[in-house]
Amino acid sequence: MDVLIGLITYLWWVVLLFLAAGIKVINQYERGVVLTLGRYSSTKEPGLKFVWPIFQRIIRVDIRIATSDIPSQEVITRDNVPVGINAVVYFQVEQAADAVLKIQDYIFAITQYAQTALRDVIGGVQLDDLLTERIKIAEEIKKIVDEETVAWGVNVTAIKIQDIELPADMKRVMAKQAEAEREKRAVIIRAEGEMAAGADLAKAAQMLSAAPGALSLRTLETIEKLNPDPSKMIIFALPTEILEGFKALTGRK
Repeated sequence: MDVLIGLITYLWWVVLLFLAAGIKVINQYERGVVLTLGRYSSTKEPGLKFVWPIFQRIIRVDIRIATSDIPSQEVITRDNVPVGINAVVYFQVEQAADAVLKIQDYIFAITQYAQTALRDVIGGVQLDDLLTERIKIAEEIKKIVDEETVAWGVNVTAIKIQDIELPADMKRVMAKQAEAEREKRAVIIRAEGEMAAGADLAKAAQMLSAAPGALSLRTLETIEKLNPDPSKMIIFALPTEILEGFKALTGRK
């Protein structure tokens, strides 16, 4: 009798352990793909779930947005300039079952496909377009990758080109070009300033000439501000116009 009770107790503990092994907790950011005897049966939502041990297996899939670096590589642009490109791809699993059943390693596959698409797209653009339209080119790469990965249950949310490494000689050429452009803008701004100053001086001269004696007063003010060294003598040759101004100020004819 004691042997029978011990056997029943043993079997009871075995059943409890068997059932406890089937209790699974799926986090809010996960989905559980259940395989029953190797065949897909269901996808579990977050919470406390139960699967039959031995007969069923659950594969957890993270559905948060993830990132993967696209390996740095050298690409030849359309105008035959070798550039080093470093980029990153952002993606999110939308269909957990497809990500498990249709692709062996979706993270590695996305990275490799994005790398190939990056080479194809950048190989068809010129260097100037690559430097000025980086966001547009990244969107084009994202579109190509997203069309392929949608069948894997994965959505590519964004692709960002982080760095564009140019050859040393190309950097020197671009630096000289930028310096020449800055000098050009400086010359234009200086010329525009001189034109504006000339116009203002012409207006001022016209106003001074319209008022009797105004030009003479202005000349006297300028002479006063010179403040010459007492040991030196400055001789001014006054034109007849200034003398006429003095006459106008004193009221003499």
